Amino acid sequence: MTPSTTTPSSARQLATPSALGLADLVAIFDDLQFTLKCCERLVAELAHPRVDAVVVEALWVSALNSYARCFRTGDRGMGLTIADVKATEVPGEVAEWHALLVRIRDFSIDGPVNPRETYSVGVSQSSTGEAAGMVITSAVQPLVDDVTVRQTGRLAFELSRLVDERIKEHQAKVFEAASKLTPAQLAALPDIEVASQ
Repeated sequence: MTPSTTTPSSARQLATPSALGLADLVAIFDDLQFTLKCCERLVAELAHPRVDAVVVEALWVSALNSYARCFRTGDRGMGLTIADVKATEVPGEVAEWHALLVRIRDFSIDGPVNPRETYSVGVSQSSTGEAAGMVITSAVQPLVDDVTVRQTGRLAFELSRLVDERIKEHQAKVFEAASKLTPAQLAALPDIEVASQ
């Protein structure tokens, strides 16, 4: 028996470990797609003559956060791994690139200091050498660049392809198990909403 290709009007919720694992895979795929969309928007924003630093930071931190979330191990072990990163066809040192992205994400989200600027406080001196006033200076950190964004987007795209294949395989296994349930067993499962798109 194969899954129906028509949009159902109702469905029953499966809470088996395999079904929950499939839901995890779909969530990872969604995070990778979100990362990719952020990178696409960033490339467009960085091409403007006057770049909006707020938009760039918001998109970049969102992309990094979504990307990093894909590598959480979770209860069902569906999170991506370094082996998955290495299995992509992205050229270069992808494992090192991945590690750098995670470090940048950690610094941007959980870092102990402002990731946009560094600040210094000093005191000015009068002609006699005495303290004359306070000086506060800042050094702006550079925004993410086009090459970094494109490489991150490429990695997210390749990982999306890998996860998409896993979803297809996992979905077939979940459906095979569900198709063995009797009508009474199916009827006992809770209803879930099916949104038409």
